[in-house]
Amino acid sequence: MTNTLYDALIAPHAQNNDVFLALDDGSAWTYAAFVARAAQLAHVLAANGVRPGDRVVVQSPKLADTIALYAACIQAGAVYLPLNTAYTQSELAYFIGDATPALVVCDAKTLDAMTAVCGAGSPVLTLSADGAGSLSTQANTMAPTFDTVARGPDDLAALLYTSGTTGRSKGAMLSHKNLLSNAQSLTDLWQITATDRLVHALPIFHTHGLFVAMNTALLAGAQVRFMAGFDVEQIIAELPKSTLMMGVPTFYTRLLADARLDRDLVASMRLFISGSAPLLAETHKDFETRTGHAILERYGMTETNMITSNPYVGARIAGTVGYALPGTEVEVTDNGTPLAAGEIGMIEVRGDNVFSGYWNMPEKTAEDLRDTGFFITGDLGVKAADGRISIVGRQKDLIISGGYNIYPKEIEDVINNITGVLESAVFGVPHPDFGESVLAAVVLIDPALTGDDIAAQVTPHLARFKHPRRYLIVEALPRNAMGKVQKNILRADHSS
Repeated sequence: MTNTLYDALIAPHAQNNDVFLALDDGSAWTYAAFVARAAQLAHVLAANGVRPGDRVVVQSPKLADTIALYAACIQAGAVYLPLNTAYTQSELAYFIGDATPALVVCDAKTLDAMTAVCGAGSPVLTLSADGAGSLSTQANTMAPTFDTVARGPDDLAALLYTSGTTGRSKGAMLSHKNLLSNAQSLTDLWQITATDRLVHALPIFHTHGLFVAMNTALLAGAQVRFMAGFDVEQIIAELPKSTLMMGVPTFYTRLLADARLDRDLVASMRLFISGSAPLLAETHKDFETRTGHAILERYGMTETNMITSNPYVGARIAGTVGYALPGTEVEVTDNGTPLAAGEIGMIEVRGDNVFSGYWNMPEKTAEDLRDTGFFITGDLGVKAADGRISIVGRQKDLIISGGYNIYPKEIEDVINNITGVLESAVFGVPHPDFGESVLAAVVLIDPALTGDDIAAQVTPHLARFKHPRRYLIVEALPRNAMGKVQKNILRADHSS
């Protein structure tokens, strides 16, 4: 009886006594302990009515048990659905209503709020840093082995929500094959082995921190310095003991601001990887000057996992995202027709890494996934003669701030619903730390309304990372002859 992802990532470690997770409190989990804990949690899932194919929603702190729960879902044949810990109740209500999970797991501190969201629809268990959450305490009494549920390559392993410009979030369905094929490609390309020690300060509710970082570590048997979050002091302390770090551009700009970052500090490191947002060429250059390491930038998205990567051996060129991963086809097209090298067009991708479609959205799936198997990313790029890809823009007005995707339409809908607001336009401008910062231009009906008033009414409806940093009160939004708002003018006028 086979389970595609479990058999490759987790089962081989049942007798592995090497350290897997090194935690903030100084304790550590071996691989064997992790496998046993995943089995205990799988028993809890089954005891609470989770069956193969059921969704398990997880909005939890970054804990060892949270990663073990991911493994437990795979072993039990469930579909793991992580949610950003910053999401508000109104946002959670949509995700839970759409995914109809068999079980919801949340931080013990948010139990009352989550129970109110779920009502009688889904049972709720909790995780907490002190180990006293109901999920953990139930698991403590369970057997350390579990009969793994059979799952094939095309069965769903995860469901990750990614917002769209319509404001309605889309659930990307990711199969066992999608996740395993990508982990195999990245592990081979980046030469990750059991001798590596990964500095992991990323959140684990999206592709980067969960699938790119954790799946490759599991596949290779690497050690992970598992941090609750990014802290410069902790990172500085861990770099001399480690070999590998994955981060967002913000991590690197903050490290560069610390005078202790130098070649001696990173003497044991072999690779720094950046993704989730564009890495400024200036950051790339400054980091190499200070440390001797050229950051390896890669490109991916929720629906496809990773698509391209700068080479491990060879030139890592600032401003490019490298070459298509082995087994992945990348084309730059004009409405599906491949363009010649040097021409700007839509980036499309095909391969085992590409998702199977959007949950409960067959029309949107048909719109973005061609019959040929190519996925239309929505990103504009250019391919060099040697196949190297550069991202030149986004077809949609996506803002990426601190590694998080932010979709203006969702924010505009909230602002426009405020009494006294006529209309708004949300856009991103360059930010030296976060990559981009969110601004909102607002046209008022009620001139007495202030930016602070608007901010106060936005706060309950949107996660903090989506909040505009400034509200610009304007008399009118710039429009072209067809009446379309010209956000490029707004960006140009306010980019400083």
